[in-house]
This record gives sequence, structure tokens and C-alpha cells, in this order.
Amino acid sequence: MLVNSKDLLTSAKENHFAIPATNFIDLDSARTFVSVAERRQLPLILPFAQSHQHILSLEEAAAIGRLMAESVQVPVVLHLDHGEDFQTIQQAIDLGFTSVMIDASQKAFEENIEITREVVAYAHSKGVTVEAELGHVGANDTSESDQMTASIYTEVEDVIEFVDQTNVDSLAISIGTAHGIYKGTPKLNFERLEEIHQLVTIPLVLHGGSSTGHANLNRCAKSGISKINIYSDFIKAAMEAINQAELSDYIALKGLANHAMSEVLNTYYDVFNTEAYLK
Repeated sequence: MLVNSKDLLTSAKENHFAIPATNFIDLDSARTFVSVAERRQLPLILPFAQSHQHILSLEEAAAIGRLMAESVQVPVVLHLDHGEDFQTIQQAIDLGFTSVMIDASQKAFEENIEITREVVAYAHSKGVTVEAELGHVGANDTSESDQMTASIYTEVEDVIEFVDQTNVDSLAISIGTAHGIYKGTPKLNFERLEEIHQLVTIPLVLHGGSSTGHANLNRCAKSGISKINIYSDFIKAAMEAINQAELSDYIALKGLANHAMSEVLNTYYDVFNTEAYLK
């Protein structure tokens, strides 16, 4: 069931759980994630990152995402992740994405507001929800970003003005995670999360969830984060399964990789307390 993110994230915020946002890069990964969601009878956010257009075109991603979402009864959000420009975001909306992210987090504060406001106006006219980022979640590698960047914490004093000025539906904040795989487990700034959570009424989002640690992510889900993005952990699990196997059959390898990714999602549904959605 293809939906936008508004009601799902509101429910997550009110009931202290997070919804996994599982970045897909092909039909296999999208189908694997949606199949797990259907088996668990839990909602799913299915993002495709603009930076992955060298793997799939936006048109292909839209077709795959819509097909998979409409094939199940559980709510699935087809989301454009880290949209970098208005033209691509507009195209995604016109192709049927039900949620979009505008990531102008590396721009100056006022420019971030201006760009986000423009996206919100267009998206809301089409019934599409919008996520923006304040502060900057950096990148340890280039698997989810086109360059390695340092994280910049979200400034508490900027949050209210940004939300009021943009009318954005959800806000990605930076509290110590980064895209890609960590060496060790990061230390998150839960005090900053609590401060921001107390200030806003809209749902909060955490990017760079992979390798952040189950205890950290469980605490985030119960402390005000309503959506957690995962990508690198899926790719890592798939490659580890393939490398440990002694298979020469391509179809068998694909099945092994898909199974490994499904196990990761099952684990994160538990870590994120997503079953609270059913209560």
C-alpha cells in the first residue's frame, strides 16, 4: 500500500518507535525489504538516494518502488533520499514518489530555508511529504554520498526558526552519526536529541544508522527519533554472506544476499521497537 509518511511518522513519534528507512538500489533489495515488512505486518519507508542514479535511473527506481509498495497491504512510503536540487525532486514527485528529502544542509542557514520552502510548496500541492536536514550528517565513505564529509551537529537555537519558516513535515538532525561504516561504535549526543525533541512537534529523523550500535538506535527510537535510515549494513551483510559461501551459481548467490539483507531488517524492526505500531 503506497502512502506518504505523514501519519506513519506521527504515529511513531507518539508511540516511541522508529520506522526503518531501507535504501534500495535494485529490484532484489526493494522486494526483499517489502517482503519482510509484509511478513511482519509493519510499515516501511523505502528510499532511493539521488546519489545512486548511477545504479538505477530515477524512472526505474520509481517503477520498482511503486510496484513493490502496491503489491502489499502494509503501508510503504516511496521516498527520495538526499534530494540535492529542485529539478530532481520535482521529477521524483511527478514519477510517483510519495515523500521527498531536500538536503541543503551544507548550505548557509538562510539558503537552506529558502530551498526547503520551495520544495515544500511544490510537494504539498501534490500531497507529498517533505523531510529536510538541519546540521549535517557526514560521510565515512562514498557509498551513500558523492564525497566524504565531516558531521556538523544541529544547533538547537536554529530548529524552531527553520521548522516555522519552511513548514517541513519531518526533520533530519545530526547528533553524531555518519553515513557508511564506523570503525568502532559512535557516541551519540542524546542530550542534544532531547533538547530538540522537546522543541518541535514534527517527527525527527536519524541518518547514518548503519553500525551505530543496537543500544544507541533503540534509545534513539524511544527518545524521539521516528525514522532511521539504514543502507551500509545491508550491503555489508550481503557481501559477508557471499564471501562465506562456496557457491558458483549466480541465482543462489542472489538468494543468499537477499536472505542476509532480510535478516538485517528483521533485527532492526526489533531494535527500533517498530512493533509498537501494532499496539
